[in-house]
Amino acid sequence: MSAFLEPLLARPRSSSAAFSARREAMSEVGAMPEAAAMPEPPATRRPPSSAGQEIRCVAHWFAGWRQDQREAFLGELVRRAVPGKVWALLGGLGGLGLADRGPPSLFQCQLRLWDRWFQGWTEPERNGLVARLEELEPDFVACFYRKVASTAGED
Repeated sequence: MSAFLEPLLARPRSSSAAFSARREAMSEVGAMPEAAAMPEPPATRRPPSSAGQEIRCVAHWFAGWRQDQREAFLGELVRRAVPGKVWALLGGLGGLGLADRGPPSLFQCQLRLWDRWFQGWTEPERNGLVARLEELEPDFVACFYRKVASTAGED
């Protein structure tokens, strides 16, 4: 890879437009690689600093969620905090409807994206999300801790 292209590829990418712009820049300098040598699309690559951005994004979503959406998120957060419990697994399976319910809501898309991000976070990053949520809504996090503590001894 040429030294000119490294800064283009290292920039944070937030959309497919950035990817297209990078491709145009590469073709302008005559460095258009073969299809197999193209960098991965932005959605599949995760820069090292992305967890902080993802946490800020989830916190922003959280601030705009209704109470019932926050309660649904709380249930998902507890399921991930206590992963080995049978009741948590069964509760998670309840949301796997096979019927066509139409397109997902914005909230459902946000939860799916959060879930994907959460799975890739380290333990300190996950704790960072809880800390950020505590700054926004201390009662929500207190409820989270109570629910996690209540799972002790349950199977």
